[in-house]
Amino acid sequence: MSTPPTYNPDTPNGGDSLSVDVNAQYAGLEYHYTYLIFCGFIVWLIIPGIGLLYGGLARRKSSLALLFQSLLVASVTTFQWMFWGYSLAYSRTANSFIGDLANFGMKNVMAAPSPGSAVIPEIVFCLYQMLFCACTVQLVIGGSFERGRIVPSLVFAFLWATVVYCPIACWTWNPNGWLYKLPSLDFAGGGPVHISSGWSALAYAFVLGKRTHHGEKSHGKPHNTTLVFLGTVLIWFGWFGFNGGSALNASVRALLASFNTNTAASCGVLGWVLVDFIRTKGKFSVVGACSGAIAGLVGITPAAGYVSVWLAALIGFLTAVICALLQDVNKWMHIDEGMDVFKLHGIGGMCGSFFTGIFAQSWVSALDGASLYSGGIDGAGIQVGKQFAEITAISAYSFVVTCILLYALKYIPYMHLRVSEEAEIVGLDIDQFFDEQIGDWSMFEQNAMEGVRVSGASSQHSVKVEESLPDNKE
Repeated sequence: MSTPPTYNPDTPNGGDSLSVDVNAQYAGLEYHYTYLIFCGFIVWLIIPGIGLLYGGLARRKSSLALLFQSLLVASVTTFQWMFWGYSLAYSRTANSFIGDLANFGMKNVMAAPSPGSAVIPEIVFCLYQMLFCACTVQLVIGGSFERGRIVPSLVFAFLWATVVYCPIACWTWNPNGWLYKLPSLDFAGGGPVHISSGWSALAYAFVLGKRTHHGEKSHGKPHNTTLVFLGTVLIWFGWFGFNGGSALNASVRALLASFNTNTAASCGVLGWVLVDFIRTKGKFSVVGACSGAIAGLVGITPAAGYVSVWLAALIGFLTAVICALLQDVNKWMHIDEGMDVFKLHGIGGMCGSFFTGIFAQSWVSALDGASLYSGGIDGAGIQVGKQFAEITAISAYSFVVTCILLYALKYIPYMHLRVSEEAEIVGLDIDQFFDEQIGDWSMFEQNAMEGVRVSGASSQHSVKVEESLPDNKE
């Protein structure tokens, strides 16, 4: 059996490739980083998956904006991660709350054993964790749908990744982080990804205010169930890499986490469909089934490498049922967060973290040959309290800091967060894109002219809309 390499501070980049073979230190261990890089590749599919899901849930006139933002947000986050995001989250000289700039601009991030696992080169670890950040930021942007301007959302994405995601990732996964040392149990991102994105999306919707509503029948209804279904399928597939790779090795524990991922998603579908079936007295919903799958995936994320398969089924089912029963949570809070990011990811993530504290089994974590973590079911009831510490700290920090960041952006010239009322009525696709829209051009004209009529738009805005219409004189 090959011995994992050790990190050498004298060669922080893993060695000079011109004088030594930096691959030699991983001889016999190549399957670990091959497995992880494959997991990273399929995690990337979550990015277009979220874009398609959000695009289908939105009204047609603002759907294109969400597809566009899925790629732009991922691109901005990639730059942020390379610039200083990785260093702020995972530098070896981090304090308990945030990293320093030891790896600023990807300095020395190459062939050395990574902070997360000695069998993974740091460049592979960096890529894998970067995709987690990109997916998380994209979830947060869902809080602005149908009324948020695109350019400010991209600036916000860079800043949010810096001041919210990176510190929370440092707390949770950096060996110097305070939650890591506590320890709170978070296998694949219940806190840094789901709880933080749920509360931050709620803050985004809160700061923007409710959408303008003039009695349109389409308000609050998904415009394309096919896009919702396709997006969910890509997210489900990508989640195998999301959870399966978070063991940071190719052990039996990683394979169990993948099995648990599918189990929880499937049972989440059953739970949500059951609630819908009872609520509607015998009817079904494709969007509801897709929501159940995502709720199950969210619930199992922190627990995937800590619980057995039947407990994974229970976690997925319970998380979906709880989220489904909170159908009207946005109305109760009087916040228009129509993408349900808070309900599915915020509440679902908190449920998952809580269930992890209850159901974590030491024999499951020991499947990687090195870990040993117990929950309440093994007699370690204190772990539930530690999970509550994670939940409350991440929830409070995410919501408060996101609100402060958004209010600060509002007062920067040209950074106003919300489109005009006229633009919201005609749709973001007409207002912020040229010569493109998500359906056929007849719908484009209908939306544009309806918006002008409903809003009583000024002559200046009418000219703008007419100029944006295609030439149909033949």
